[in-house]
Amino acid sequence: MQTAVQIQRNGKPALPNSAIDFDEKIGAELFAGTIETLQVNVGKLCNQACKHCHVDASPKRTEIMPRAVVDACLKVLRDYKIPILDITGGAPEMIPDFRYFVIEARKLNTKIIVRHNLTVMFEENQADLPEFFAANEVEVVSSLPYFMATQTDAQRGIGVFDKSIAALKKLNAVGYGAAEKLVLNLVYNPVGAFLPPAQTAIETDFKRELKSRFDVVFNNLFTITNVPIARFLDWLRRSNNEEKYMQKLVSAFNPATIDNLMCRNLISVDWRGNLYDCDFNQMLELGIAADLPPTIFDFDFEKLKRRQIATANHCFGCTAGSGSSCGGAMV
Repeated sequence: MQTAVQIQRNGKPALPNSAIDFDEKIGAELFAGTIETLQVNVGKLCNQACKHCHVDASPKRTEIMPRAVVDACLKVLRDYKIPILDITGGAPEMIPDFRYFVIEARKLNTKIIVRHNLTVMFEENQADLPEFFAANEVEVVSSLPYFMATQTDAQRGIGVFDKSIAALKKLNAVGYGAAEKLVLNLVYNPVGAFLPPAQTAIETDFKRELKSRFDVVFNNLFTITNVPIARFLDWLRRSNNEEKYMQKLVSAFNPATIDNLMCRNLISVDWRGNLYDCDFNQMLELGIAADLPPTIFDFDFEKLKRRQIATANHCFGCTAGSGSSCGGAMV
């Protein structure tokens, strides 16, 4: 007999026996409303191996998006005038076609967001990333678990905090965090099995402490709940926290978050070109509905913009408390 904390199919976390599943909780099927963002996960290669990483990225991974998929993404952006390109990974800068992707997307007047881990700036041939980002007016979004080294290094690796501060200073030096078109946003993920605090309050703390301690400035802080999949789920199990954490997510379910869920205005592309409702579903290989075009190569905006969204129990991570999205809290 399966226990309350045993894993379900496709790596999804099991709910406590006393809880209902996500579909029952929202009481209706979930549908997209439009597609404003093409979020492209260009691969799992990364110079870090963070403990909370839902992508399970690391320096040992070999999954890298080929040029044909990059070009197909650019074609979709051009044909359907999707206003936002959100590039993530891994460390997206490490794939050979990263700069080509950004430059060509910029020609389409697309808003470009890059999920940048800061320390990749110190890898070979990446020292000019601040200047490259600035030249293409890239919005930089970077994870920084805390404004002190202990918590940051515990989640992201020894020495990551010092490198992150040095990288932030380099971004500030070219205008990020101060110039109108050079937006620098930080991401706070809790270091442990708990929900993030109120976004506005912790943003105030981060801005004060980073300025006073390191003379670093940034625009916004996004709080993102750790979703119980992949490497974070493995940690929850090893630390005997899976059931407790799932109970916490279910108990904090907030119906006011449903209208603003990122999957309702975003579609996700993996390194092979397969389509998903979000990056979390992508990591679980929980694909879009079977009757929809499955890849970026046969993209159909009209069919996809009103699609039914595939949900599972990990979706409680996005609907707990103030909600969690790629742009932080939702309510």
